[in-house]
Amino acid sequence: MIVYGDLQSGNCLKVKLLLSLLGVEHEWKHVNILEKETQSPEFLSLNPNGKIPTVVLDDGRVLCESNAILGYFAEDTHYLPSDSFQKAKVYEWLFFEQYSHEPYIAVARFIQKYQGMPEHRVDEYHSLQSGGNKALAIMEQQLAETEFLVGSTITIADISLYAYTHVAHEGGFELTDYPNIQRWIDEIASLDGYIGMS
Repeated sequence: MIVYGDLQSGNCLKVKLLLSLLGVEHEWKHVNILEKETQSPEFLSLNPNGKIPTVVLDDGRVLCESNAILGYFAEDTHYLPSDSFQKAKVYEWLFFEQYSHEPYIAVARFIQKYQGMPEHRVDEYHSLQSGGNKALAIMEQQLAETEFLVGSTITIADISLYAYTHVAHEGGFELTDYPNIQRWIDEIASLDGYIGMS
């Protein structure tokens, strides 16, 4: 199995972290997004959307979209509940991550960390702060009630949201305002098999 990704990307970290926690052997192929390596004809033949992570399974089938990949590998493990309602709650958080969290926190991080805050994106960067803080506040509220996002056991909801949350400060978000999130970040980072960004 080959995983194409870049560990500076939270979307790629999600997949690498789950595979590491599960002990799933794989070949990691680094793809440099900033050098537009996802736009090569070879890569586009695997993923016409030109994005990472992209997984090529042992039988040659291809999986794209980070949260779909998490769902595939988490099936029949304790990272995805078998109860249909609890499983739906996990997916609720996965959709939240893609629509209410990542578009604010990951984009603000990209503008600040990788683009060095170019003048033409300053207003956009500031406009992302309220949406990102709203997402963090929702997580903070849930983590005040439960140890993990869906109860007392870690799931792919936590892995998905951990990826960009633990580096949210790189996008201008003050994590010290969110003590329950900080506690949750520390718990995830202490897991056997944990792997972080490199």
